[in-house]
Amino acid sequence: MKKYILLFAASLMATFTYAQSNKEEVDLVQAAFGMDKKAAVAEFVKPSPAQKDAFWKIYDEYETQRKDLGKQRIALLEQYANQYKTLTSEQADAWTKKVIDLQKKTDNLIATYYGKVKGVSDGIVATQFYQIENYILAAIRAQILDAIPFVEKH
Repeated sequence: MKKYILLFAASLMATFTYAQSNKEEVDLVQAAFGMDKKAAVAEFVKPSPAQKDAFWKIYDEYETQRKDLGKQRIALLEQYANQYKTLTSEQADAWTKKVIDLQKKTDNLIATYYGKVKGVSDGIVATQFYQIENYILAAIRAQILDAIPFVEKH
């Protein structure tokens, strides 16, 4: 399972690296990876037959909101890629504050949906959801940090 997730994360990182600001292209890429991600989640999260429909309804709501945050992440990465060699102190500070805010929003989204998943299933399914989402997120964050150059003082 971890190998599958790491391959998914690497593929997603390639998407970040070559993302264009074209909204339709971002939507298509996220839709394509959303399907792969959903398959990975289905492999790990095991709601009972009675919980299954409610879980996937909540999960689809979560994915819609997560994808919106993903688009913001792509925009921040594009901004960084275009400016990292010439960033002023003020620009670096503003960019970093946006990244921190986005990470908080993403972490809060997972925590919020942990509660929603638990409400339609049980603690095991909710914990499985929480674990897989955080695992994928950590793998993606690690790939991003590994791929982007550090900002240098000019």
